[in-house]
Amino acid sequence: MKENVLLQISNKLREVRKSKSITLQEVAENSGVTRSLVSQIENSRTVPSLLVLMNLIKSLGIDLNDFFNDINLNPPEEKVVVRHKEQYHAFEKENAVGFKYQRILTTQLGDFHVDVVLLTLEPGASRPPISTDAFELKFITAGEVEYKIGEKTYTLKQGDTLFFDGRDPHVPINKTQEQASMLVIYFFNELKEPIKQKSEAI
Repeated sequence: MKENVLLQISNKLREVRKSKSITLQEVAENSGVTRSLVSQIENSRTVPSLLVLMNLIKSLGIDLNDFFNDINLNPPEEKVVVRHKEQYHAFEKENAVGFKYQRILTTQLGDFHVDVVLLTLEPGASRPPISTDAFELKFITAGEVEYKIGEKTYTLKQGDTLFFDGRDPHVPINKTQEQASMLVIYFFNELKEPIKQKSEAI
């Protein structure tokens, strides 16, 4: 297993942008992409093409050599990976209110970039539906969640599992008065047209 270089890049893009007080909209306009795409790249929800990545770095006014200087392009392989909870990386997603994300691990398994995240939903948590370039697995660890995928809504309780193609617009909703949480695993594949899977609540 290898700690994924893409996470290092996405974190660096976000850190440089914030350190220079540059907005997502400014980066989007200067690099010729949408604000939504910049947000997805910064949060490791999509993999940028080389051209897009170069344009993003250029829009931040940083030299390519300086940008990649502290990024480990050849991380050591580990047979066993341990992550203590204090090592989890908290992050936010645009327009998400009441959503608390903690990244546990990101790694490369063959052709797949795998991202493991803990998501906590406060009562009344809300955001617009989003899409990702990944298959997604959700395991409810506490509470009750309504998960809307396309036009269908699935009710999930503690111990339930959901697996679906993240390219379909989706959003979890916590309509209860209690906090809900889930373990989320994203499976990103370099294939442009992955095999369509049927969403089914287990």
